[in-house]
Amino acid sequence: MARNENEIDEWRLISGCLADISEAMEVFRPRRTARKITVFGSARTLQDDPSYHLAEAIAQKAVEAGFEVMTGAGGGVMEGANSGAGCEHSIGLNVDLPFEQHPNAYVSECEGRLLYFRYFFTRKLFFLRESDALVVMPGGFGTLDELFEALTLIQTGRTPPIPLVLLAPEGDDFWKLWQGYVSQELAGRGLISPEDVDLVVEATCASAAVERIARFYRVFHSALLGGERIELLLNAPIPREQLPELNRTFADMIEEGAIQAGENVDDRGILRPCLRFRFDRRRVGRLYQFIDHLNGMDLDDGDALQHPAERL
Repeated sequence: MARNENEIDEWRLISGCLADISEAMEVFRPRRTARKITVFGSARTLQDDPSYHLAEAIAQKAVEAGFEVMTGAGGGVMEGANSGAGCEHSIGLNVDLPFEQHPNAYVSECEGRLLYFRYFFTRKLFFLRESDALVVMPGGFGTLDELFEALTLIQTGRTPPIPLVLLAPEGDDFWKLWQGYVSQELAGRGLISPEDVDLVVEATCASAAVERIARFYRVFHSALLGGERIELLLNAPIPREQLPELNRTFADMIEEGAIQAGENVDDRGILRPCLRFRFDRRRVGRLYQFIDHLNGMDLDDGDALQHPAERL
């Protein structure tokens, strides 16, 4: 780049991207061990709106369960979530905009917990890179952009599996209408796989949303994606005598061979039990169904199954 670029605009782009990445890594480095829930939603939601109060409630429940809460640091739903989480458990990823996006008071006063991004794409990178769960509440273009960006990266295997919860107040049919369109028009026309509708779950209260997220990490810990093979790292081993049934039930998501049990280290260097297999990457929806099946298995309840909000 140094040899080929000599225009000021190009260097402003390069410098801004590297600064965004460097500053974000510095903020997240000391917070690797805690799982984080990102709450997306409209900056225009008023404080007397049920969605604002629900954002406060989901953040409070998330913190009680041991999670930290990330938002886009703006007003509306984002402000409600940061208010519910409190300064010591909030992280704000702000983006420089000519209007609307000013950091809310609940995260702007949190030392070392507010980031300013120059670009949307670097901000999105860190939302997906650092999130262990996404909660999406009613919103406009920006919120739906974040939802579809997440779904695209999950569906194409560019980001490991994480729970994605569509949350709206009881009686609000925002997500019911959206899911109806996705099911009837996208899945119905064959534009997505039928099981892709299982990439998201819906909730109408804070407790249910957090319970769904915690369940996702009951047995499943994380995923390692490499080539055609995937390794699902687990909090507890799957008895080998149950592997034949898993292979029969989920044979359609295996490219070749079979699901095998083994061990591998996670990103913290901790040895964990795992399941490895050659995965058909067009069947991510089935992978989510497989993870849900694992999380529902009656396994020996060790300590690892009781603390889903901790990576360790």
